[in-house]
Amino acid sequence: MTPRIYITTSIPYVNAPPHLGHALELVQADAIARYCRLIGHEVRLQTGTDENAFKNVVAARQQGITPRELVDRNSQAFRDLCRALCVSPDTFIRTTEERHRVGAAKFWQQLRPGDIYQKEYRGLYCTGCEDFFLERDLTDGCCPDHGTRPVVVEESNYFFRLSAYQTEIEELLETDRISVVPQKRKNEVLAFVRRGLRDFSVSRDATRSGGWGIPVPGDASQIIYVWIDALANYISGLGFGSGDGWATFWSEETTKVHVIGKNVWKFHAVYWPAMLLSAGLPLPDRIVVHGFLTVNGQKISKSRGNAVDAREWVGEYGADAVRYYLLRAVPPFEDGDVSAERLKRLYNQDLANGLGNLLSRLSSLRDRAHCGQYGPGPPPAAPDGYVEAIGSYEFDRALAALWTPISELNRDIERARPWVALRTGDRQLVRRQLSGWLHELHRVGHWLAPLLPDASRRLLAALSRRERGAPEVLFPRAD
Repeated sequence: MTPRIYITTSIPYVNAPPHLGHALELVQADAIARYCRLIGHEVRLQTGTDENAFKNVVAARQQGITPRELVDRNSQAFRDLCRALCVSPDTFIRTTEERHRVGAAKFWQQLRPGDIYQKEYRGLYCTGCEDFFLERDLTDGCCPDHGTRPVVVEESNYFFRLSAYQTEIEELLETDRISVVPQKRKNEVLAFVRRGLRDFSVSRDATRSGGWGIPVPGDASQIIYVWIDALANYISGLGFGSGDGWATFWSEETTKVHVIGKNVWKFHAVYWPAMLLSAGLPLPDRIVVHGFLTVNGQKISKSRGNAVDAREWVGEYGADAVRYYLLRAVPPFEDGDVSAERLKRLYNQDLANGLGNLLSRLSSLRDRAHCGQYGPGPPPAAPDGYVEAIGSYEFDRALAALWTPISELNRDIERARPWVALRTGDRQLVRRQLSGWLHELHRVGHWLAPLLPDASRRLLAALSRRERGAPEVLFPRAD
């Protein structure tokens, strides 16, 4: 039976256009999906946008437009970012779509009745997080993520009885039935759980949100809150609530992987599994948690005004250059500081002077030695360390494993000096050397596909071309 894997990103708020931090998550998830397809898995990749959040209503009011106008415009910007980065999700889910509204309402109705109750509530609420905080969870009285002081909100809401799942959630995490990667994040999640799980609010007053969102089934005065609404996208995008097709990819036979940022692990590793247990549905298998992108040490954030537009970088350097930078220069699980200067330096060093120059040299030598068309043969074995690295989501190590043979090939060519043999007319010697070099470059190009898909495609096409002459420049040097 062909292994089946379902990979998802978190779905971002659309109160503003996307930034480079969103690109990081998209590229990581896409690399996992492409690798799994390359080795023969049946794969489904899903991303999308969270459009029912109250902060979208607030942003629309500030801009003098309707929430619908805001979410339509910004959701399209996220779709455009996917295309710009060569990210190809099988499903792009919007939480304002009818399929999601049906799925989220069905998920609410499937929760165990005793797990949902209504009460008056007063709490410290961060609009940026769309979440309530306890005093103990604040940093100097402020939200640890946004650095703003929560406001006191008092209203009647529905609550989910999270406390009833304390023991089960702790055991699931301890035994890695739900695996949290890396270990550091697993330890954080377990520490949070062991402090004691508290019931949490799962609805909002419809009047306060201007009626924007999905009504609670049977109570139109309340709107389903984001942490049921948004999390349900992982099954609504598969068709949950409309037939049984969703069960193909949300089943015990499918490996289900959530790729998320470190600021939302509580919801994905604690809230979401508890609600799935309540609904009697399969659990996620793996939660891969990346860090933040920072500029001068500060998290990239729309609210901080330091957001970097990934589409501008793609326009200047190309999709694969941005993908390479995010996957090679940014630690996969820790925060990483970004700058256009560093991207340019890495682009010239590794892509233009490294891989691009290597392809150009070998293409020229092949033409001069009259080698004819190169026949790549069957899929080659991966370079040492590559499979282990990408299997543990260490994309920087996977790329390093590919760049080792690139560096070795460039050194081999310098040592062999094939141009000397060509000047003396010894084409046979150069052809023998080229056979090994081209085979090794083909190996790099094959396994490069999950990480830099367009560069892989162009490299392999250049190796297989029949006509003589310089191929398309893979990575023009950035001056």
